Amino acid sequence: MTRFRSVFPGVRTPLIAMAHVPALPGTPLYDARAGLRGVVDALRADVEVLVEAGFDAVLFCNENDRPYELDPGPESAALMARVVTECRPESIPFGVDFLWDARTALAAAVATEAAFMREVVTGVWESDMGLWTTDAAQTLRERRRLGADELAVLMNVTPEFASPIGRRGPAEVAASVAVSSLPDAILVSGPRAGAAPDTRVLREVRDAVPTEVPVLLNTGARAESIAEMLEIVDGCIVGSSLKVDRHTWNRVDPRRAAEFVAAVRERRAA
Repeated sequence: MTRFRSVFPGVRTPLIAMAHVPALPGTPLYDARAGLRGVVDALRADVEVLVEAGFDAVLFCNENDRPYELDPGPESAALMARVVTECRPESIPFGVDFLWDARTALAAAVATEAAFMREVVTGVWESDMGLWTTDAAQTLRERRRLGADELAVLMNVTPEFASPIGRRGPAEVAASVAVSSLPDAILVSGPRAGAAPDTRVLREVRDAVPTEVPVLLNTGARAESIAEMLEIVDGCIVGSSLKVDRHTWNRVDPRRAAEFVAAVRERRAA
């Protein structure tokens, strides 16, 4: 069984909900008055709603640490690990992401005993954050060095807020990454948080990648269109459409979360 399927045994189309971490200490939007305790309390409330709604897993991400960093310091991994440890669910798996640094995401994932991590670990990109160079070899060797061989690495091959340097399209890149970089799943995103990719691109990526490598929708999932998307991909990660007013940095709306899970369950039953 693959790492990804080991995280989700018996789940045909895993449904992963984002647990967006409020701005952490040292970032421009950090609420110093509420402090780190305020971060934990707000995030824990969101996680409780997501678990209650019936999602298969949650994914912690420092979504509000804008502007995002490509080379964060060790304090970032420590803070992320502290918050995840206090908010991790007991009844379902969880993962860790850090925008935008695979080494920080890996360190926090290992420290918190996460089942999976998400990050961009392949390619060179021009981005809102500057020139972005990744290193899949270093990431997977670090996973081995830390004794975290069971940690699934979900690789985003179309990162938000960025475009590739080079002429290959998403399908060609995904087909190459599936061979060269040993992904446990490949993720396809739209141009920014909350924006869906073109369904044509989703189909092309799924067709280009070996069937044993899961392909997941990474952004833009909505209750009204998820059934169509799950006819193409093997699961999804959802965040913005679960929020109050569907605004990425708002709190999770219990009604929207329940409606999304209900739509997926209806599709699974069909």
